Amino acid sequence: MTSRAIARPRDAATLVICREGRAGVELLMGRRAARHRFVPGHYVFPGGRVDAKDYRSPALSPLRPEVAKQLGRNARALAIAAVRETYEETGLVLGKLDGAALLPSLGSLDYILRAITPSASPIRFHARFFAVAAEEMSGTLRGNGELLDLDWRPVAECLRLPIVDVTEYLLRNLGHLQEKEKGGQAALFSFRNGRAVLR
Repeated sequence: MTSRAIARPRDAATLVICREGRAGVELLMGRRAARHRFVPGHYVFPGGRVDAKDYRSPALSPLRPEVAKQLGRNARALAIAAVRETYEETGLVLGKLDGAALLPSLGSLDYILRAITPSASPIRFHARFFAVAAEEMSGTLRGNGELLDLDWRPVAECLRLPIVDVTEYLLRNLGHLQEKEKGGQAALFSFRNGRAVLR
């Protein structure tokens, strides 16, 4: 019996959009459709994998130097992917639209976490999580079918939804992660021998 080859993680980026609501911090999340192969039926933040066009797309403003340094190689493409996927999935714009073209503004992005899908998964991602305040966004909230039940929710409500472990970790530690972003490297959420490991 031959062992299954371990899938190589693909670069991906996620945008955590925060706003102040009546019950405290609210976040924008939606549910992945049942037809999706990756975490179907789970609630997630907007995001997706990096496309080839993300490496050459223009931007209105660059990442802050300290954020680009933390991200390292492909920093700009990762940030553009987070903004692009968010626009496609939610209709919200970080930057501006030039006709049909999105011009991302990257200067207000914070880099708060990265995560690598377990090796046992047939679909794997090396995801970088960015955070931004909702006031930086423009546009009207509307889904494109990628994320269902798309809405702003208080953190406590988000924690009651069907979510994966890295999302739960982020929700429970959001304030700490945002504070840490100002002073050092983003934490890595990964797996060893089937167990979640943070380093």
